Amino acid sequence: MGDGDALERLGPEAMETSCVKGDLGMEIDAQPCPEGAATAEDWRRALAKVVPAVVVLRTTAARAFDTEAAGASYATGFVVDKARGIILTNRHVVKPGPVVAEAMFVNREEIPVYPIYRDPIHDFGFFRYDPEAIKFLMYEEIALTPEAACVGLEIRVVGNDSGEKVSILAGTVARLDRDAPHYKKDGYNDFNTFYMQAASGTKGGSSGSPVIDCQGRAVALNAGSKSSSASAFFLPLERVVRALVLIQKSWSTFGSKSDSFTIPRGTLQVTFVHKGFDETRRLGLQDETEKMVRLDSHAGETGMLVVESVVPGGPAYKYLEPGDVLVCVNGEVVTQFLKLETLLDDNVNGDIDLQIERGGTSLIVKLKVQDLHSITPNYFLEVSGGVIHPLSYQQARNFRFKCGLVYVADTGYMLSRAGVPRHAIIKKLAGEETLQIDDFISVLSKLSRGARVPLEYVSYVDRHRNKSVLVTIDRHEWYAPPQLYVRNDSTGLWIARPAIAADSALLSLTINSGRISTSPIVTTVVGSDQLEDNHQSNNENRADGCNRMQTDDENTVDDSISADGSVTDKKRRRLEGDSVVEGRVFSNGALDDFKDQAFEHQTNLENTEVLHDQVAVRTNASLAEQVIEPTLVMFEVHVPPSCMIDGVHSQHFFGTGVIVHHSETMGLAAVDKNTVAVSVSDVMLSFAAYPMEIPGEVVFLHPVHNYALVAYNPSALGMGASSVHAAELLSEPALRRGDSVYLVGLSRSLQATSRKSIVTNPCAALNIGSADCPRYRATNMEVVELDTDFGSTFSGVLTDEHGRVQALWASFSTQLKYGCSSLEDHQFVRGIPIYAVSQVLEKIIHGAPGPPLLINGIKRPMPLVRILEVELYPTLLSKARNFGLSDKWVQALAKKDPVRRQVLRVKGCLAGSKAEGLLEQGDMILAINKEPTTCFLDIENACRELDKCDSNDGELKLTILRQGQEREIVVGTDRRDGNGTTRMVNWCGCIIQDPHSAVRALGFLPEEGHGVYVARWCHGSPVHRYGLYALQWIVEVNGKLTPDLETFLEVVKGLEHGEFVRVKTVHLNGKPHVLTLKQDLHYWPTWELKFDPETAMWRRRVIKALSCNEISGDSTSSKL
Repeated sequence: MGDGDALERLGPEAMETSCVKGDLGMEIDAQPCPEGAATAEDWRRALAKVVPAVVVLRTTAARAFDTEAAGASYATGFVVDKARGIILTNRHVVKPGPVVAEAMFVNREEIPVYPIYRDPIHDFGFFRYDPEAIKFLMYEEIALTPEAACVGLEIRVVGNDSGEKVSILAGTVARLDRDAPHYKKDGYNDFNTFYMQAASGTKGGSSGSPVIDCQGRAVALNAGSKSSSASAFFLPLERVVRALVLIQKSWSTFGSKSDSFTIPRGTLQVTFVHKGFDETRRLGLQDETEKMVRLDSHAGETGMLVVESVVPGGPAYKYLEPGDVLVCVNGEVVTQFLKLETLLDDNVNGDIDLQIERGGTSLIVKLKVQDLHSITPNYFLEVSGGVIHPLSYQQARNFRFKCGLVYVADTGYMLSRAGVPRHAIIKKLAGEETLQIDDFISVLSKLSRGARVPLEYVSYVDRHRNKSVLVTIDRHEWYAPPQLYVRNDSTGLWIARPAIAADSALLSLTINSGRISTSPIVTTVVGSDQLEDNHQSNNENRADGCNRMQTDDENTVDDSISADGSVTDKKRRRLEGDSVVEGRVFSNGALDDFKDQAFEHQTNLENTEVLHDQVAVRTNASLAEQVIEPTLVMFEVHVPPSCMIDGVHSQHFFGTGVIVHHSETMGLAAVDKNTVAVSVSDVMLSFAAYPMEIPGEVVFLHPVHNYALVAYNPSALGMGASSVHAAELLSEPALRRGDSVYLVGLSRSLQATSRKSIVTNPCAALNIGSADCPRYRATNMEVVELDTDFGSTFSGVLTDEHGRVQALWASFSTQLKYGCSSLEDHQFVRGIPIYAVSQVLEKIIHGAPGPPLLINGIKRPMPLVRILEVELYPTLLSKARNFGLSDKWVQALAKKDPVRRQVLRVKGCLAGSKAEGLLEQGDMILAINKEPTTCFLDIENACRELDKCDSNDGELKLTILRQGQEREIVVGTDRRDGNGTTRMVNWCGCIIQDPHSAVRALGFLPEEGHGVYVARWCHGSPVHRYGLYALQWIVEVNGKLTPDLETFLEVVKGLEHGEFVRVKTVHLNGKPHVLTLKQDLHYWPTWELKFDPETAMWRRRVIKALSCNEISGDSTSSKL
């Protein structure tokens, strides 16, 4: 095979709707048979017997594990024992980790199947099913006859090829001694065996297909193919037959109780390859040895086994070396994989003698045969959405690490946030070595929520250097507490139990302040109990991560962000620190004394040295930069994958904000919503004034303007609190064209960067189109434009020459389309007039009426914002004349605002708003309460006036122009808080929420009571398996309306584990659809995440899951 040839596993093919709906018809792709071959009638009879025993397997890997990622797929299997209900397929179909699977027979009877065995090395495994569940199909098991395989044998491959239908492909066996195909450098690969090769042209989905002869006997198992040709690779069946016989001996019939069976598998942790005698001679094989081997071997022998690699720490480590030629095992000449493997399997935990030749020297080594199952993990730790387990033999061989090390199969949230990659080996946590999973759990149990500790890991791509990162323990209950899943082969399930004691520091309610833990942990540790290539596939779940979240409808879109944090034109703004300083506002008279005041209240030498370093920098900067630098903070924001709501388009953001309030009890910083997009996130702030990084909490997301307020605890700054200041906000006078401003922001190194710019347009109206996945977009806003800036990724503030903030220089998100390509995320920066922040900040500081929120232990009322939920856009008066605007109104509007000379028109009303049905697209808003209206600020001011008067009903009297006719209408306004979405439900692996404002801005809600909105879906979940994707509403479940989350929860509480559920959905385009899915409460319990304003914490509550009794067969669910 050439270096450029790609190999594919024959499945599992990625799940598609066509697979579920398509007919399982057969198509025979027969090739002309040479003379003397079986007749067409022979093949017809053989296929009539075989096809009913071939099944389509639909598998869902609920978690990433070992070499496999989480995801849904389909493949092929066939019945090899009808009485016991045993189906043979590939190992990569059975999966090494948790799997949920169904088998569909050719007559469309579908039954659940459960894994009973997967070989640690070779690509085969078995499912079991209940034979009595098949009511209507007559079928027979397919006999396994490995001895019938030979070169030139005509074969047929019967399977689910390419995922379309059961097809029958013809071929001829060309080789019996092909090397095992190499699929991936970091995934599953078979080895220490020969493969067969034929030009059958099989593709994805046909994994596990039987390779049959003209008598209907299986002579091999279909496994992989070469994508650059029609070559297919088949696994020989000798070891398959051995495993099947051992299972059958311990299990008489399906209904009988199976004895605890074991399939002995031995290993030396050595990979051998078969080399021809010509190459073994070049390796130093003696002539006498070659002669002896040729005489003792079968007549057709052409080579010998040669050591290719040895796994560190294995039985053969430092005894065998690459290039060693194997001559004898226990005195017997061994030149074939099958004979070697038989000897190893028969001597598990015993000693064997190997005679080898190394560079012409004969050596005899005695080695202990290791139990292969002992280095094949059967348990894993799930923590913060990540999967960690002992390093398997498969991956140890790929990476050349010792088996049993702490291996990251899926990073989840906590580890990915720290930049730990998939396939990493964790060496230390919090300064303590973690040689085994128990060590990792022990250290983890002593850490408190919010703690930041160092973690040391090594990656196979850079194996010679350990890397250290800071890991932050989840402060909020984004995920369930750490759980240990253990495989139970008698049930085919992985049973979960708590990994950490309930009284541990990790599960307590105590929150760490967020400072880095530097002191060693001295708590006594009580060890936990020890627990016993591209395959021919189109699996769409190759991305790293167990429960990868998806936001698209049916197309896979990777939402993850690269760990290197590189800046592109897309929004990827890393917050490198998080500190916010509250409330000091400088008066004009205090500005001249700023440099002197900046160094007051210093209490120690260390703090003084930091400040003197800063003043050296400031003396070379403008006064505006000197004043504003201590008020700037760098934000780094992480959104947990389990909480990707409101259409948030990334999991990682960073950007610059400014401190707008700093007092002893509360600090507030303002930043754009393209950095802090949702409240359900982890925010860290780094301060320009003092080298400190602390956590922050989102307390206000403006429903219209592109900014958020983040609170922090000033006491967490320690000695740095006195060096941090709040900026002075200058709302009046408003910026005008031609004004000079200073653009000041922070670089990655937290150094202030500034330049003087000129305002070119102080009132540019934004016009941002809807994204393919609805998310926040700035509407009804006027922004400031400058002649020069620092590019589309630089944010900060605009100040006057005295350092008073006049606008936020904020980042905005949009999507652009180039040619015929799909929409791409882009960002741009504009100025947001600071009055928008000042109005809300004043209400928070002075305690305006509103719902209470706990901030730093003190309950504070948070303001409500009254808005007219209508999207507007400006039209020039010169254009408005063409739509029937009279000269009278043109003159009145031009007189009111001679700068803008525009009128506002209605683009659309938010669905469900009070304005819906009253205002129509194209309406011109001429006046509010008889006062001419020309800009968005006029409407905001009118809404604020309503709040000042208790006698009104929150209604505005509008004068509008509709189709050339002037009308007077009364339109109600809506009051919105700044909390954003505060509740979400995870059901069957999809994230469900009430429709957020970006969805409502589309102007459409389903007629069936609005419904709940599917925001995301998880790989390996039931919704992935059955196609309930995002960007649609669930309006009915089993015929019951689900207009809101509360009603939806009441309906799904009554659904049982394994029950098929009928779901009616409505897509964003208005198209209704009905589908069914099977609920899986074992791996995917129903839970909700809700923000608790009393504790300012996000709380996770399990709605419905399986109890221990139910897992073992009881029918009672646990409802919490």
